[in-house]
Amino acid sequence: MNNELLEALNILEQEKNISKDTLLEAIENSLVTACKNNFGKSDNVKVVIDPETCEFHCYQEKTVVENVEDPVMEISLPNAQMINTKYELGDVVQVEVKSKEFGRIATQNAKNVILQKIREEERKVIYDEYYSKEKDVVTGVVQRYVGKNVSINLGKADALLTESEQIKGEVFQPTERIKVYIVEVKSTPKGPKILVSRTHPELVKRLFESEVTEVKDGIVEIKAISREAGSRTKIAVWSNDPDVDPVGACVGMNGARVNAIVNELRGEKIDIITWDENPAILIQNALSPAKVISVIADADEKSAKVVVPDYQLSLAIGKEGQNARLAARLTGFKIDIKSESKAREDGDFMDYENDYEDEEYYEDEEYSEDAQADEETFAENETAADSEEE
Repeated sequence: MNNELLEALNILEQEKNISKDTLLEAIENSLVTACKNNFGKSDNVKVVIDPETCEFHCYQEKTVVENVEDPVMEISLPNAQMINTKYELGDVVQVEVKSKEFGRIATQNAKNVILQKIREEERKVIYDEYYSKEKDVVTGVVQRYVGKNVSINLGKADALLTESEQIKGEVFQPTERIKVYIVEVKSTPKGPKILVSRTHPELVKRLFESEVTEVKDGIVEIKAISREAGSRTKIAVWSNDPDVDPVGACVGMNGARVNAIVNELRGEKIDIITWDENPAILIQNALSPAKVISVIADADEKSAKVVVPDYQLSLAIGKEGQNARLAARLTGFKIDIKSESKAREDGDFMDYENDYEDEEYYEDEEYSEDAQADEETFAENETAADSEEE
């Protein structure tokens, strides 16, 4: 019996990741519960379990008295001396209780205590596992639609992809494998409640971390992300190693790295630009693929005035203002875009031009056409369609 119990505890520890000490504690509590059900009280019950062999003994501590009034708490002197002749009145005797003598109801209750403890510990282990993965990306299998929400199996637990966290127009098939971002893990009586997202900007960041070694190793840093899920994402990257091109590292050979992420996001366009501490250069980069003539950025007001060539105005603004909107979110600046002719017409283009030429960072920063081309390599085909529409 003890060997079978020991083997069962070892299996539970390995398969359910529940510690043996916790299980032994559950057995101890179950025996105390059984005693209470069998005798009416358990205040004087003591359980001793050997953790190595799983051999256990259950005792009732009874006081030796001359006249027994409560047989659960007291024992007569003759009966005590039958156990050991040294006992005298007032001594406390440990009387072993045989668990086999428990009634059916007491045994069933003891069993329920153990099963309940196992279920609780199992839920706790699963909660701890997924709580440690909060704010991370995991792969799940689509199970079914629950109304407009989607139930996704993550292995040991199910997650819920709510309608608000789904990419508009995205449809899933049962058994389909998808990557999701764990937004929150809540502990409930029925087990962990896991909320996941496909629209969170951090999903894109985590996908780049898994796909781009330089990002994972910290050589290339993702400084900012702005996203309109299902349509377009802009990310600003910076290299901590002067020998590593941050944009090139993220794009990959022939666009292999960024294309893998685009495919996972079902064709969502991704613009990768170089981060710069100078807000004017950052805004110029953020408006890519549009060419910019001049930028005047007010760091205090968090606003910027941008002049672009007439033929680039629609590209700079983007379809339904998307390019300008994403650039504003990425940089944190309110961006006012004007065409060259409009700026001249308003009579302030010379001011733009002079400020543009006087700024040292434009003279010092050799922002070459090749570097600009690298940033736009992966986006040229995607943005061409937009520019034609506009």
